[in-house]
Amino acid sequence: MLYFEDIEPGRKSAFGRYEVTREEVIEFASKYDPQPFHLSDEEAAKTYFGRLSASGWHTAAMMMSMLVTNFSDVQQAGLGSPGIDELRWLKPVYPGDVLRVESEIIDKTPSRSKPEMGSFRSKSTIFNQNDERVMTVISIGLIRRRPAKELVPES
Repeated sequence: MLYFEDIEPGRKSAFGRYEVTREEVIEFASKYDPQPFHLSDEEAAKTYFGRLSASGWHTAAMMMSMLVTNFSDVQQAGLGSPGIDELRWLKPVYPGDVLRVESEIIDKTPSRSKPEMGSFRSKSTIFNQNDERVMTVISIGLIRRRPAKELVPES
């Protein structure tokens, strides 16, 4: 189990593989971001995107899917998230793209009001199959502190 005490600022990880499909781009946009350039090749051709592109919110959801899959590989004492500090969509994501994530722990802070938990910030960068950055996000995670009975005394 990964606890607050195990988190090391500067630690990097790379994970995930997400194939973006045309059907999923249209389905997500139809429900959550029904702008014409996410729904129609003809309308998208008239815009900066040039062709059908995924919603930025869809890109964030695909990243979240990869994060959760990665979490299942490394059990964490996670407690959710109070939010994000920054989100940037850097390049359009298109059907046929294959996404992956690189993440780095920025810092961690023990809670002053809840001694059983702490928080950490991490920066995740999402890349496409050409190693182009398509999105960055700085997020905050909440995590349990190691129970006192499991602490190893310092020598």
